[in-house]
Amino acid sequence: MNKVSVIPVMLACCLPGWFAAPAHASCGSGFCTINSNWDVQGGPVEPGARLDLRYEYVKQDQLRAGTKKVRAGEVVRDEIETETENKNFLATLNYSLNSSWGVSVQLPASDRSHSHLLSETGETESWNFTALGDVRVLGRYRFAPGDTGIWGTSAGFKLPTGSFDKTNAAGDAADRMFQPGSGTTDVLLGIFGNRQTLIADHPAAWFMEAQAQQPLAERADYKPGSQLLLDGGLAYAATAQMNLMLQANLLVKDRDSGAEAESEDTGGTFLFLSPGLAYAVNREFTVYGFVQLPLYQHVNGVQLTADGSFAAGISYRL
Repeated sequence: MNKVSVIPVMLACCLPGWFAAPAHASCGSGFCTINSNWDVQGGPVEPGARLDLRYEYVKQDQLRAGTKKVRAGEVVRDEIETETENKNFLATLNYSLNSSWGVSVQLPASDRSHSHLLSETGETESWNFTALGDVRVLGRYRFAPGDTGIWGTSAGFKLPTGSFDKTNAAGDAADRMFQPGSGTTDVLLGIFGNRQTLIADHPAAWFMEAQAQQPLAERADYKPGSQLLLDGGLAYAATAQMNLMLQANLLVKDRDSGAEAESEDTGGTFLFLSPGLAYAVNREFTVYGFVQLPLYQHVNGVQLTADGSFAAGISYRL
């Protein structure tokens, strides 16, 4: 395998399965925003299927008000969030019909624990569950390559397959933003582009992607905020089998709405830097890993945030 041909193989498995639910800082929404849409990131597309299996760990244990870190004693709320630990598993099946058309389906699952403190009594309430989340189905179209690179569009839906009525041992329901599913059907629309180049005589590829997510309607008195995710990055072929990756991921999310939403403490603007690497064992099998570090986090109200997160996975051509 030469250095040029390895780029699409390595990029095929970069991160969260290319529909990973974008991470924002409100409690219970802990997914990495790393972009693993291999079709976005450069190189020719071969017809056929690829399976991506990914694990990620996000521990949200830092209270933040606006851009400032705060302590629990500084927060005036009936419920003060203390910690949300997310162990996420994402399975993504990507099928390319040809060099232009393709479709992807992603099934997420989370092993999630969450706790908060009741200000009036000083008691702690907690939840712990493992459950499937909302399935995402996305189609894509790549235009014919031009002199400056490849551009394409994507469109699809997030479906309300995950439950939104999980309770703890006392029978108390978790907050809706903490549930494995939102209960809503959301429209997904995106645009992407990439360009291959050389850096110090080594193949490399620049890419960008913008994706908007818009819930269609409220469900059971809850509607998650619309959001926009912007990704840009570089993949550099350090060797014939190893790619070094660097991404910037920007998430802008509106407040949740509805009687069951905690609108005051949801939404915000988040910028992350995500270095990583991918290693092609052979043409069919690749392993990868990323660390995601926050550069800027501005939350509405008071929310839990993470000081960093981790994602690792495998990608296999069927």
